Amino acid sequence: MLLAMLGMAVGTGNIWRFPRIAATNGGGSFLVAWVVFLLAWSVPLLILEFALGKGTRRGTVGSFAKLLGPGFAWMGAWVAFVATAIMFYYSVVMGWTIRFFVATLTGAVPAAEPGAFWEGFHSTPEALVTHVLAMGMAVFVVSRGVKGIETAARFLIPSLIVLVVVLAVRAVTLPGAAAGLAFLFTPEWSQLANWEIWIQALTQNAWDTGAGWGLVLTYAVYMRSREDTALNAFVIGFGNNSMSLLAGIMVLCTVFSVMPDAAGEIVGAGNEGLTFIWVPQLFSRLPAGQLFQALFFLALMFAAWTSLVAMVELATRILRDLGMPRGRAIALVGAAGLLFGVPSALNIEFFRNQDWVWGVGLMLSGFFFAFAVLRYGVTRFRERFINQEGSDIHIGAWWDWAIRLVAVQAVVLLGWWLWGARGADFAATWTLFSSYNIGSVLIQWGAVLVLLLALNRWLARSAGEADPGAEGSGVPGEA
Repeated sequence: MLLAMLGMAVGTGNIWRFPRIAATNGGGSFLVAWVVFLLAWSVPLLILEFALGKGTRRGTVGSFAKLLGPGFAWMGAWVAFVATAIMFYYSVVMGWTIRFFVATLTGAVPAAEPGAFWEGFHSTPEALVTHVLAMGMAVFVVSRGVKGIETAARFLIPSLIVLVVVLAVRAVTLPGAAAGLAFLFTPEWSQLANWEIWIQALTQNAWDTGAGWGLVLTYAVYMRSREDTALNAFVIGFGNNSMSLLAGIMVLCTVFSVMPDAAGEIVGAGNEGLTFIWVPQLFSRLPAGQLFQALFFLALMFAAWTSLVAMVELATRILRDLGMPRGRAIALVGAAGLLFGVPSALNIEFFRNQDWVWGVGLMLSGFFFAFAVLRYGVTRFRERFINQEGSDIHIGAWWDWAIRLVAVQAVVLLGWWLWGARGADFAATWTLFSSYNIGSVLIQWGAVLVLLLALNRWLARSAGEADPGAEGSGVPGEA
């Protein structure tokens, strides 16, 4: 189960986003802020989710209703909706990795011109096919039950770790790689006065550890009663960020060795540009480049697969809590994923819009988790749900203050991201599906929140009446 949770946390954000964000925000200086927020945001929220899922034995809707009362079921539903909305386009991302892995094996990538293959692939029927394939792969794993998720994790996570380590070792042995290491690990302390580095470091922790998504809570439902929540949270947080560091070493050492003059253009090309345009160009200049490029996209595919499995399981758990048999719930989640992923598969601008809207939505999810514990009583929560019999690590009063800080951080992040997207032309910001504006966020959030508030009574009643399954057994209530 710990491997499954690590697979949930380690995703494409570790491999394609972290190197880019670290490089564009000072390298070593960014790492200092990033480690601070691992302890100030990720670990406290991971502890919270572990404890809440294990303590209530329900998904996000049922756990919020059980902790705070039926009037707050809508908050848990928001957390679940955001993760599910991300699932709708995350399967598209996994599909991209599948296609580039196959294209590497056949020699179709890299094409003569940088980005030629990517431009001819995204937003086409071929991208739709790979989306369907990715969704099917995730649903298949979840359909095998918790044991199926654990079995997949036993293979995928060790394989992913080996692949990333191999690629990182290869990168540091390249001529000129020392410059990349120096850039990544040498902080320029004066840069820490730049508040934007701290905001980006906090955002990276919010997006790549899985803290505040509800995914850890979902897996924690199946934990054994005597498992240590705090120890698991520290292992997941530090394990996830270790994978990010390896990915940063892999990408930046390769860039500084192979194309140092284009380093700024490469790391500033955005997530898709770095991964699907420049990575093939980098590997094409290395001895045995096709082999290492294949390993890179295979690692990226494994990372995306394990995270997508967690999102499918989260949505399935919600439907289980609402009284739906597990088999029917998985089928419904799979069908919804296939259908609602179509727009992102066929339109890159729609994909970017959804990534923006629901990526920022995770900040509100993190706030709701912190709010729930603060309303319940943060010290009371810690004593009842965290420091239980069998715990190897005793969590002290520092956590109480960390959760209060999480609430503040969530508000700051929300304000910063929305203010940055306000636009010079106020009227132009209120377009529904454009890539980056404040209106798109507020319209879509508003529609979802109004719907969830209207359904709150039904959500609370259904989640309260359903059998949550075999509590503490490590298996779902149904096969």
